[in-house]
Amino acid sequence: MLISFVRTLILYGLVVLVTRVMGKRQISQLQPFELVVAIMLSELATIPMQNTSVPLVSGIIPIFTLMLIQITFSYLSLKSELARKVICGSPSILIENGKIVEEELTKLRLSLSDLMEILRIKNYYNIDDIAYAILETSGEISVIPKAPKRPVTPEDLNLPTSKEGLPYAMIMDGKIDYEGLAKSNRSVSWLNKELKKRGIKDPQDVFFAFIDSKGQLYLQLKSTGQEEGGSSK
Repeated sequence: MLISFVRTLILYGLVVLVTRVMGKRQISQLQPFELVVAIMLSELATIPMQNTSVPLVSGIIPIFTLMLIQITFSYLSLKSELARKVICGSPSILIENGKIVEEELTKLRLSLSDLMEILRIKNYYNIDDIAYAILETSGEISVIPKAPKRPVTPEDLNLPTSKEGLPYAMIMDGKIDYEGLAKSNRSVSWLNKELKKRGIKDPQDVFFAFIDSKGQLYLQLKSTGQEEGGSSK
């Protein structure tokens, strides 16, 4: 039993490592060859886990081989447009100027009811409102609405906008997030000063604090759940 436990730990760590090396995409964003590699990885890791008579190296070598294949294919698709088309395929236009392209639906074996369901999930109920619907190589469908149906932006209304940055965590469960402070160009002394303005003596009393994209500091105290906000100046 101890041998099985150790083998499982080794294979689990190896699969996690290989998955990290291969990239951070979610299952829904995987290209076909990446999905095949992911499925084969799980199968190769399972066999040595279940059958201790199978040498551990018989699972490790194929896993590393698949990793090399995936990295090679990814590099080729990154550097060569032809290789990308062969390996990943090409996007397909399903709707063009409010009209469904029947030939593409037939070619992709995608039923009209499935297409309508996907559009409803994306909050498009009238095909005439759609300029283009494109089936991406990952299997996701991108929808571009016609100009009159697109959401209004500040640019459309000629409204001035200010530059916004990324939100950063300052305190997580009473512990100062020094990485967040550094990325937001703030210091510990600045944070302590801001806490004192709100009557907080110790960062350990704060459950969560962050700076939003506009530079405003918000925090939530422990236990009480009290929320406070204010300027980060």
